[in-house]
Amino acid sequence: MQRVTITLDDDLNVAFERFRTQRGYGNRSEAIRDLIRERLETERLADEPAGCCVATLSYVYNHHERELASRLTRAHHAHHDLAVSTLHVHLDHDHCLETVVLRGPCDRVRAFGDALIAQPGVRHGRLSVLPVRVAEEAHDHGDAGRAACHLHLEPLP
Repeated sequence: MQRVTITLDDDLNVAFERFRTQRGYGNRSEAIRDLIRERLETERLADEPAGCCVATLSYVYNHHERELASRLTRAHHAHHDLAVSTLHVHLDHDHCLETVVLRGPCDRVRAFGDALIAQPGVRHGRLSVLPVRVAEEAHDHGDAGRAACHLHLEPLP
């Protein structure tokens, strides 16, 4: 393990300490490691768009927005091969929250997420992507050792 020393200006240090405390990090090192991993993961996904991933897409939308619910439904059906599950929550009389679990090629998942978030009337959209390695493995799942498709997270150092 390497020791790295950094210098932060006062305002950035105050903001970082607030972040660290709010997120429950016991020390600065682990918080900095997680921030670095997150940025490296973002860069890796940008460099390897054809790899596979699992993702969550969450967005809030106004269901009264003209034709929005229909546009969202059409988009979901057009990409049914990416969607694993959808959770729909009514927040109030006007707004709904949807969270969609997605699985597939990173470039297609990202394009689908970006297209949904960009729809007029969609607010607060966020796509969280985790790269995975897909592997066919034969082992016992209670069904005589047939091959099963497993997704393995691609860990960063």
